[in-house]
Formats: sequence, structure tokens, C-alpha cells
Amino acid sequence: MGTREETLILAPEIWTAEVVYVGFGTPMLNGGLVVVGQHIAATGPLTELRKTYPEAPLVHKGKALTPPVVNAHTHLDLTTAPYFRGSYTDFIKHVIDHGSKRSAEAALQGLNELQTLRVGGFGDIVYKPEIVEWLLEHSPLPGVAYLEVIHRNPAQADEVARRVAHRLTEWRNRNSAVRVGLSPHTPYNVSPALLKKLVEIARLEGFPLQMHVAESPDETLLMTQGTGPLREIPLQYGFAPYENPPGLTPVRYLAELGVLGPHLTVVHGVQVDEEEVQMLAQSGTKVVACPRSNEGLACGQMPWVLYLKHRLEPALGTDSRSSSPDLDVRNEALFLWERVDPRVLVRAATRNGYRVLGLEAPRITRGTPVSQVQSW
Repeated sequence: MGTREETLILAPEIWTAEVVYVGFGTPMLNGGLVVVGQHIAATGPLTELRKTYPEAPLVHKGKALTPPVVNAHTHLDLTTAPYFRGSYTDFIKHVIDHGSKRSAEAALQGLNELQTLRVGGFGDIVYKPEIVEWLLEHSPLPGVAYLEVIHRNPAQADEVARRVAHRLTEWRNRNSAVRVGLSPHTPYNVSPALLKKLVEIARLEGFPLQMHVAESPDETLLMTQGTGPLREIPLQYGFAPYENPPGLTPVRYLAELGVLGPHLTVVHGVQVDEEEVQMLAQSGTKVVACPRSNEGLACGQMPWVLYLKHRLEPALGTDSRSSSPDLDVRNEALFLWERVDPRVLVRAATRNGYRVLGLEAPRITRGTPVSQVQSW
């Protein structure tokens, strides 16, 4: 009995969405991807693809088709802390009250969520050194683990800086998918002396910096006038009181100290004026937006129009599970979909996030597996 060889013919499909972005160039409003089997055969404007593949069915894939997205700012060690909505100052108290939940187990749960979402990378602010150790050893995903620093005593600036530099140097020698960086918590929770030393370490040694800046009106009140609800926190928890406010807004304060620059990523950047946006743009400082967290903590919303006017395109992050309902950065973009140009938002969730983290941005080209294409 003879054997008949059969040739499998794979019929092409054209996938499309409101926005199609291949990872470089301008995102397409009328674009598509030709899919044959499990790979991309072509990309381009829909009109051209339909001429080349006239028999291919058109498959609508929702809001966007992109390379894997990046969560450029989160706190994985807060994944198991309760979800909070309320004022920014009350949220800070909420985080302090649930400090015992900040653990490797919580980070694992958050990391598992990021893997399920198939992110291409993540930026994680880490409160405890042992959780940095855990991420370096266990994370299969690339990203940056930023060691958080909170210390307001200027007399101890030298000692703290030496300790931090030693840890970072030791961690950098690990063979890990995760790089290490630094996160001075906020302009008001690190002494000026220590902040300048941390910036010097970052610049000289090439460690990336990420810092919460200009997130809430409460922060601005504390720094410009020494007033507002944030002053209650040291009194309530027995910390040293906030003294000698600089009399400057957060961004102007960082500019005066020489902190701004390409080594720094500002997270939030909500409470800013046009001059401050210009300072950030001209210094090469990068920015990450967390719009759902900002809305939930009554912080306001980032002035995207000003940032785009000065050609500073933010990346996107979710912030922690304590102030955001999930770790899906696509939902941050969809939250803004009707308010910000969607083409800007898909770049924010992909290319800009990779740039913030110093990772190579993937591209969708002929031969790319469809598993590397995300539909929103």
C-alpha cells in the first residue's frame, strides 16, 4: 500500500486593531499584521496588506496589537497588602501599617502575575535588601530592582551611602536577569546630603535611579510651606519631625540639588507646571506615569499635554497592588484611552518602558512568533 505525502497549506490572516505598533516607527491607526500559522509574515498599512493578500480574512483584535508591554514601576513586595483608595497621606499610613506584609512571598505573587501577563520587563521598588536578593536569584523576567532608601538624618549620610554602595556593587556581580538600581523614596524622605551622595554613586557606577516625585498636592505643601497632612505621619509613628522645608516644589528642589539627568526616572510627575516639565525634558530625566494609582489616591492626573509639548514621552507603570487593582500596564493605557492619543499610550506601555529600564525593545517583523504579539 502506497504512502501519500500531504502538504499543509497555511492560509494567511490579517490581524488589525485600533492601533498597531511593531515596536519602532509611528504606531499605525489603520495597520495590520499578516499571520501565517504561528508567525508574522508581513506588517504595514491595511490598504497595502489587503492588496497583497486579497483573500486573507480580516481579524479584529481589539484596542491594540503590540510587542510585550513593560510595567516600568511597581512594588511587588506590596502585592498581598490590602487594596486602598483614599488620600495620598492616608495611603502612606496604610503602607506603614502593613509593613509586615512586605515579603519575598508577596514579591513572588506579584512576579507570578507579571509572568501570567507576559510582560517584557518590570521596574520594582524594593523595600528590603533580602527581597532584592530573592529577585536576583529567582526572577525569570528581566528588569530593574531599585533598592528603596528612606533616611532623613544628614549626620548619617556618609555611613548610609557607603552601605548602599557596597550592597549595589555586590549585587551587580550576580548573574541575574535583573539589574540593580537605587530609589531614594521621595524628595522629602531623604536628606539633601544623602540624596546628593546617592546621585553621585548612581552617576559614577552606572546604577539607574527611580524616585517618587511630585505625586500629590500633600507633597508640594510639605516641601514649599512645611504644612499639610504629611506632617502628621512622624508624630503618629514616632519618627523625627519634618523640619526646614526647602521652600521649593519637588522638581525645582531636585534641580537645585543637581539630581535631574538621564540617570533619573521620575515616577508620577503629576503636580508640575510647564517650567518644571521643561526642566525634566532638557535634563534628559525620564518619567513614568501611574494614572490609576493617581486617581485612586486623589493625586490628580499627569499633564500629558505639557509633557508631549516638550517631547518627553512617559512610560507606564501600575504602582503597587495596594493602590492599583492589578499589575496589567495595558489597563493603565486603556484608562487614558479617550484622553490621550492612543498611539502615544502604546509607545508608553512598550518602547518607553524598555528605555526606562535600559532593556532592548523587541520588534514585530517578518518571522516574529505570534506568541510575541500582545492584543489588548
